[in-house]
Parts: sequence; C-alpha cells; structure tokens
Amino acid sequence: MSTITRNNLGGGVVRGGALDKLSTSSVNKSLSKSTSSKISSIKQTSTRRGSTGAVNSPKYNAGVPGRVRVAVRLRPRNGEEMVADADFADCVELQPELKRLKLQKNNWDSDTYEFDEVLTEFSSQKRVYEVVAKPVVESVLDGYNGTIMAYGQTGTGKTYTLGRLGEEDTADRGIMVRAMEDILTEISLETDSIHVSYFQLYMETIQDLLDPSNDNIAIHEDPKTGDVSLPGATCVEIHDQKSFMDLLLLGEAHRFAANTKLNTESSRSHAILMVHVKRSVKGKDSVFSNENGSISHNSRILKAPIVRRSKLVIVDLAGSERIHKSGSEAHTLEEAKSINLSLSALGKCINALAENSSHVPVRDSKLTRLLRDSFGGTARTSLVITIGPSPRHRGETTSTIMFGQRAMKVENMLKIKEEFDYKSLSRRLDIQLEKLTAENERQQKTFQDEIRRINSEAKNRIAEVERNYADALEKERLKFQKDYTQLVKKLEDQFKGNQEKNGNGRDRADEKSIAESRILSLSKELSEVKMFLQSETQLRQTAEYELAEVKDQLTHWKKAKGTGNFEILKLRKMLEEESDQKAKLEEEISALRSQLFQMSFKADETRRMLDNDGGERPPGHLGSLIPQDQEARDSHEKEVSMESIFEQVGLNKILSLLEAEDAAVRIHAVKVVANLAAEEANQEKIVQAGGLTSLLSLLKNSNDETIHRVAAGAIANLAMNEANQELIMSQGGISLLSKTAATAQDSQTLRMVAGAIANLCGNDKLQTKLRSEGGLKAMLSMVRCRHPDVLAQAARGIANFAKCESRASTQGTKKGRSFLIEDSLLPWIVQNANNEASPIRRHIELALCHLAQHEVNAKDMISEGALWELVRISRDCSREDIRALAYRIIANNSIFQTELKRLRVDYE
Repeated sequence: MSTITRNNLGGGVVRGGALDKLSTSSVNKSLSKSTSSKISSIKQTSTRRGSTGAVNSPKYNAGVPGRVRVAVRLRPRNGEEMVADADFADCVELQPELKRLKLQKNNWDSDTYEFDEVLTEFSSQKRVYEVVAKPVVESVLDGYNGTIMAYGQTGTGKTYTLGRLGEEDTADRGIMVRAMEDILTEISLETDSIHVSYFQLYMETIQDLLDPSNDNIAIHEDPKTGDVSLPGATCVEIHDQKSFMDLLLLGEAHRFAANTKLNTESSRSHAILMVHVKRSVKGKDSVFSNENGSISHNSRILKAPIVRRSKLVIVDLAGSERIHKSGSEAHTLEEAKSINLSLSALGKCINALAENSSHVPVRDSKLTRLLRDSFGGTARTSLVITIGPSPRHRGETTSTIMFGQRAMKVENMLKIKEEFDYKSLSRRLDIQLEKLTAENERQQKTFQDEIRRINSEAKNRIAEVERNYADALEKERLKFQKDYTQLVKKLEDQFKGNQEKNGNGRDRADEKSIAESRILSLSKELSEVKMFLQSETQLRQTAEYELAEVKDQLTHWKKAKGTGNFEILKLRKMLEEESDQKAKLEEEISALRSQLFQMSFKADETRRMLDNDGGERPPGHLGSLIPQDQEARDSHEKEVSMESIFEQVGLNKILSLLEAEDAAVRIHAVKVVANLAAEEANQEKIVQAGGLTSLLSLLKNSNDETIHRVAAGAIANLAMNEANQELIMSQGGISLLSKTAATAQDSQTLRMVAGAIANLCGNDKLQTKLRSEGGLKAMLSMVRCRHPDVLAQAARGIANFAKCESRASTQGTKKGRSFLIEDSLLPWIVQNANNEASPIRRHIELALCHLAQHEVNAKDMISEGALWELVRISRDCSREDIRALAYRIIANNSIFQTELKRLRVDYE
C-alpha cells in the first residue's frame, strides 16, 4: 500500500488538465439559458430565505423543501480503453441540451435517464463547479448546511472533480479549492470565521488526516437536535487561501491509496472535508426610540447581534468496485470489502428515503451516520455521479446511474440556524458603559472647573470695581476737604485784611455788599461741587450696572450647572438599573448556592450512611461517593430528592459553580458532580458539558485537599468509560493525578487518585503513555502509605496493567520486559502477594500470573522470589481459577521448570 497524490481523472493515462484543454470555449458557449435562469433563481431564493431566516429571535425556522440535485459527469476514454475498446462504441450517449443520458443495453435497445445536469467529457472544472457546487456554497453563506458528494466506480474521476489542487494550472482546480475561494471572498474575517476539519473513513474507523496519531475519532450526536459532530477531530481556522491549500496537501499525503487494475491511484477510504462557517447577520440589530420618538445612540447597543452557523461537507467517496475486476487481494481485498459495505449501507438509506419508508437504517454504517443531515436532513445537497464510457463496465455504470436516480427522489427540509451572540453584546455593553462613565467624569470635571473659573473672575471684577470706586470717593473727599479749608482760610484772611484796611468806621452797606459778593462766590463754588458729585454718581451707577451684568452671568452659569446635574441624575439612574440587574443575578446565584448545598448535604448524608453500613464494592468503583444498587434501594427517598434538585438547577449551572470564588461553593459543587459521575447515564452529559476539563483544572489550580479528594473521585468514576479514559489522558490527566498523589497527605485522597489511575491502567492503548507521564511511579509512591484502601486500589491498577501487557505480548505488539519490572514494582508485588486483606491478595495474585505468562519476565521473577509465590498460589489460593492458572503457567514455562529442578523441588 502506498500513499500518493492523485494527478489524473482515471485510468492513469489522461493527465490533469486534459478535460479543460479540449474545448473549454465551446463548452462555455453551450451553457443553456435555462441553466442560467435556474442558477439565478437559486441565488434569489437563497437570498430571500436568508433575509427571512430570523425574525425577532434566532431559532430554527419551519424550513423550506429542497430536493437532492444530481449531476452526471462522463470521463473520456483513457489509454487502456482506447486500445481495448477500439472496436466498440461507448455504452453511454449524452444529450446535455435535454439533460438526458442514454445507456445502451445492446446494439438495438437503450434506456433514457434524466438528471439535473449532464456534463460531457469536455466540461471544464469551472463549469462543473458552477452547476454542481456553487448553489450549495451560496446557500452555506446564507446560513444553510450544504453537502457536495461524488459517487461512482473506481477510476471515473471523483477525486479529480472534488480534490484537484491545480498547482500547475489554475483551470484544473477542483470543487474544494473553488468553494473555499468563494467563501473567503464573501465573508469578512474581522466579524466572521471559518474552521476546517479533514478526515477519512477507513475500514469503519474515522482517522484524522491532519493528525495521523488521532486514528479513532468518535461520533457524537446531539440528542435534542440530532446534529452529528466529531469533537475529537482537528479543527483549523482558515484566514487565507494559501493556508487552506497547505491543509489539503497535508491531508492528501496521509490518505490511503493503492494500485489496482481499475486505477493506479485508487482511493481506499472515504475522504470528508468539513467547513464550519460563522457569519454575523448585518442590519438585524433592533433599535428603540425615546419619549420624543427619536432614536437614541445608546439604545442601538441593547439588541444582541445575530450570528448564523452553517456547515459545508464535501465527500469524496471511495470507488465502488468488483473484486474480480479490480484484482484486490490480501489487505487490499479487506479494504474493498469495507468500502462496498459502507456504500451498500448508503444505498439502502437512500432507497428507504426515496420510498418514504418508516425506517431508515442510518446506524448500519459510520458513513451513513455522518451523512444523515445530507439525505433526508436539513442540508442542501448536490451529488455528482461519475461514469466511464467503456462497454466493459456497463454493469457498474448502470448501478451508478440508478444510484443517482434514486437520490433525486430524496427531499431535504432546509433550515437556517441563527442565535444571539451574547458574548459580543456583553463586550459592547461593557465598552459603552466604560465610555459613558469616562465621559460623565470628564464633563463633570470640566463643568466644575468652569464654575470655579467664572466665580473667581466675578469675584475679582467685583473687588476691583469696589476698590476703584472707594479710591475715587476718598480722593474726591480729600480734595473737597482741602479746597474747603483753603477757601475758608482765604475768606478769613480777606475779611481780616479788609477790616484792618477800612477800619471800624465802615458802614453797614459796605459790609452787606461784601457779604453778598462772598455769598455769590460760595454759591458758584457749591454749584461746581454739585456738578462733580453728579458725575461721580453717574460713575457709581455705571459700576452698579456692570456688577448686575456679572451677577446675571453667574445666574446663567448656575442654570447650566443645574442642566448638567440633570444629565448626571439620568446617568445615575441608568447605573442604578444596572445595579438592580446585578442584585437579581446575585439573588439567583444565592438560590443556586442554596440548592447546591442541599444536594451536597444529601450526598454527604448518603455517604456517611453507606460508610456505616460497610460492604464490599466492585473493584472498579469508588463506593465512598455513590451507593450501589442495593444501597440505592435503601436510600431511594434521598436520591429522589437529589434528582429533583438536579433537574431544577441543571448540569451547566452546577458546572459553572466549579469556578466560583467562594471555596465552600466549589467544594459543594465538586461533590455533586462526583455523585452524578457515578451514574453511567450522566457521564456522557458531564463530559460533553465540559465537566471533565473543569475537574482537571481543579486538580491543577486548587490547593484545597478536600477539592483534590472529591475531584479525583469524580475523575475515577468517569475513567470507568473507555472513551473518557482517552480524553483524560489527552488532557494531561495522568500528570495531574501524579502531582496530586505526590502532594496529598490524606489517605482518602490517595485512595481516590489510586482508583482513577487503576481504571486508566485497564486500557490497552494507554500503556506507554501511562508510564511516560509518571503513572506507574505515582502508583509506587502511593503504596508507601500502607493504608489498606490505598493498597487495594494500587493492587487493582497493577493487575489491570499486567493484564493489558500480557495481552499485548500475546498479540506481538509488546516486546521486552514488563514496564512493572523496569519501574521496580516487582519487589512490592512479591511482598504483598500473601497480604492479609483479600482484595489486595487477589489482585496481586492475578498480577503475578499475568507477568509469568511470558518467559522474558521469568529471570527477574526468579531473582525477586516471585517463583515461590507462584508455587504457593498454585497450591493454596482460595480461588480455583487463579490456582489453575498459576499451575498451568509454571508447568508450561521451561525456565521455571529448570529452576525448580536445580533447587530439587518436586513440583506436580
């Protein structure tokens, strides 16, 4: 078997590009008007459906019917057929203008079949993409799921049609490359995202083409919606076309292919490319108007954005073939049988859907489970069937055509899945709140600064005016006082001078005239003083007017301050509403805590009752957490109460409390999860909801030993399921358990950790990884505790590990000595082979028997004294099956027999 890249359409002679180079222009001209109108109508329908997919709230709409579209593509003759069939006409005749195909039954009779599209051997890759895949890609961009699938005989060009990369000639690009180009062109990487998974279905095993070590991927189905997913597959985010091309090259390098008589590069597996598209719906945000009827800016962020999630599945089926024609043999024969079985199961499902049967056998094959949404589901599906012209393969061509005819009868109900993007809404609200708070603080600070500046300016101007007015009044007063004093003194001097000059004999008339002249002079001076006082009064009035204007400005600023306070009150009201919502959330959290405490109390009470009752538990179960069937009947009333609380609270809310800040809440939450994990019906729900990841995170990040003990017990219960064991190992669970064992002080914590590791030891696929990550060393360190419960779990884990090693050695996948011997656990095993506790002794006896089954371990067992314990077990063991096993091993082991003879021990 070889892993090679396919370069031709089929047969190994016609090289890539031959189909497109023959008559590309003529084919493009032959595209009929009816086909163009159909394609445009599909686009309009997709757009119309996309616009009405979400009305007020995201949900699954009623859906619209959509039949599976089928196109047929004819491969040209290859070199071998040109020679072998040179004298024979082609068995098919195409009528592309009528979308018909005639299949020659013999020289005079033929059957006519109609398809949605008929593509001749000259059809270009671009034409094939436009009529087959482009309507599906456009539907995916509008929010619908879509499937593109190729079906046909080996060597007819399925992989060429779908997976051709076109590295040498871009015209050769297949549907996968062209579809991704259209998707990247239409979406915005800032708001949208694309994730791609690429895997193959090989002999009923799903294998990751991007990570070959991931070779057994499990299928998960949503019990509510029925959606099929592969959570274990590698999912890569695509940002450009180059990264997608590199991904396809990596996947093709890991795909299985082989050389057969029908095709030199025959695909031996079904390859499936799964593209997940997440798009934000623009123009769907609701807005709200305020009291005046206008739309406020803040209200635009209150509606959560809507996103559409769609999925494009491109399936390159392995070719159907007849064994005698393909020449398959040995391993290739087994591959062919597996391919034919899966294709047969797909055909049965399509027959049942076409005939409207009440039962569709979807679960008969993993292929039909993966494609349950493509046929009879909610996806828009296009099928291209590929055929060859050779009359030698008329039977295979007829089977392929009939498969396409039946597929055309299948009706799908197309639905758009929309949902609110609450995380984006929360981020937008947080950013808007921060902006409003910062703007409010800035405006308030600016307003206060402006008020202080205006007050300061007003006070300075008033003080300056008052000071100038007082200075002016004081100057005038001093001036008038000085003038008055000078005038009085002058009058007195004049009066005295006149008296001395004229003497006392002057008559009264002269005195009267002098007095009148003086009075006139004084009156004149008084009138001048009055005029001056009037001018000063006017100046005072002007100053008072300016003071009034300053006061008016101050009043205006006070009113502006009141308006600002009103805006501040509105913002405070908004903050109070946010606080009320926060208080409601806190009340809900308090109620959840109360319910959680009740569940934890019931679990603790049940555990104490069971510990008092005693009794031996099954070896793979930690009985301190959940009662067994008999004990469950005794505590039925308590379990009913706990289940009712669990139904009210919900698993997701309980798991969210594992990350609570309150340590008491985390402890009660992990106790409830541990009790739920003991029930097999709850384990898958817990893992799917992220419970396993949360429990491992508690082991890693918490320092509380109580949390470590209960979390380890929950992991031990989950580890009883084989699928969960691989998840625990892939998430580094054994390393975390080993670190917990190294730091634990309590024997019960060590018991839980030992029980979890013991369950993991029973998985054949995890032996090497379990040892490399310290699982065996942790087991050896825990047995030094000497607590009987810890020793019992350690003994069980050693027995499981030895049993898996023995099975691997028998199958030839394990060579060399046992890891238990290499990691120095054999001395402890020998020391406890005759332990007083029966559970410890029974597991150790089984471990010794498994180790002794292979002679490569014999010398080490002899040197450590394990041979004498095997002899004792074969004679004195209380269990007859173990006693017989030990006897048979010693009797068939030549090294043991030689040692017993050397020591002259008679063993019968």
